[in-house]
Amino acid sequence: MADLRINLAGIESPNPFWLASAPPTNTGYQVQRAFEAGWGGAVWKTLGDPILNVSSRFAAVNFNGQRVAGFNNIELITDRPLEVNLQEIYETKKRFPNHTIIASLMVEPRQEKWHEIVKRVEDVGVDGLELNFGCPHGMAERGMGSASGQVPELVEKQTFWVKEVAKTPVIVKLTPNITDITVTAEAAVAGGADAISMINTINSLAGVDLDSWNTVPNVAGKGAHGGYCGPAVKPIALNMVAECARSPHINVPISGIGGISNWRDAAEFMLMGSSCVQICTAAMHHGFGIVEDMIDGLSNYLDEKGLASVMDLVGRSVQRYSSWGDLDLNYKVVAQINNDVCINCNKCHIACEDTSHQCIDLYTESGRPMLKVREDDCVGCNLCSIVCPVDGAITMVEKKGLSPMTWNERQALMGQYASTTILK
Repeated sequence: MADLRINLAGIESPNPFWLASAPPTNTGYQVQRAFEAGWGGAVWKTLGDPILNVSSRFAAVNFNGQRVAGFNNIELITDRPLEVNLQEIYETKKRFPNHTIIASLMVEPRQEKWHEIVKRVEDVGVDGLELNFGCPHGMAERGMGSASGQVPELVEKQTFWVKEVAKTPVIVKLTPNITDITVTAEAAVAGGADAISMINTINSLAGVDLDSWNTVPNVAGKGAHGGYCGPAVKPIALNMVAECARSPHINVPISGIGGISNWRDAAEFMLMGSSCVQICTAAMHHGFGIVEDMIDGLSNYLDEKGLASVMDLVGRSVQRYSSWGDLDLNYKVVAQINNDVCINCNKCHIACEDTSHQCIDLYTESGRPMLKVREDDCVGCNLCSIVCPVDGAITMVEKKGLSPMTWNERQALMGQYASTTILK
């Protein structure tokens, strides 16, 4: 059986599955239940000056029969006294010394406030700190959360303040509500961050009730933007992790967050550079017991791949992720339809005819309707295989052709040709 232990910037954990800072990590009771279920670590719900939350505060986006495809919340940081949280952290760590407890922190951008809370939290035995520069609602209106996380100078400065007194590793949690997340990631590294985590939730409005015209959720008939998470945000999160992992200026470990619902999602994040993953929505949807399948699935996958340790998986796909200009313009795939499997729903023909490149023909053979791709006209867009409801009915097949040529290489050659022509 593969070794599932991980090391994130010196923080050791029995497996890569952590609960993210959120409602599931609000109390010692919850975190202890999670550890009993098998979770390797937990990032305690964000600590700071206690606040007042509103009611109601959650909403879900359901799609095509799937419940909670996306999740929206307007809940803020902990509403319990700091002293109570610190006592429960101490008791939980004492009971589970080999499990990872990270304290998520958020205070106003003042050096003395950061110094004070860091010292108090580290005194109770946490394994590391996560600076919450990502909360997009409520706290941002008070100058904290994403209000700080969207300003690289504030990210760097506050990280530096924490590093002045911190004795444990410092993770900086980044907001996705920004044009280029690598900019703030670089600022965190410049401030001394030992690791980064991403993504926090995305600015969102879950919906509008068409009967009452109230927003969803609403508080006494009024709504506000919230934070979006769940399976729907996974592609966004995975891209941001990949961009940071491939940047030569961000050479720190990553804790991946965003729409991770099963071991396959976790493996994808780790392949793209995450040393561990943090999970919230899936646990809220299905309970702490989901970690058992995650552990078994990831362990079996590593065995199948012949990997002795889960850390051997980290970053293995990063080099395969690049800029568009580095892609091979001469690489070609075409669709091929297996009419023995095809159920003649004609979704591929309709999609191609109406919205793509009109290269799938309908015809009849021996009284049976058939579909055929005109390969010379097929651009390999994948649309037909995406809309096809039958596995194996459409495959994308590589066609050998010209030597590899990227757009960047082409532009360089065109530049050389132009220069030669001008000289002549």
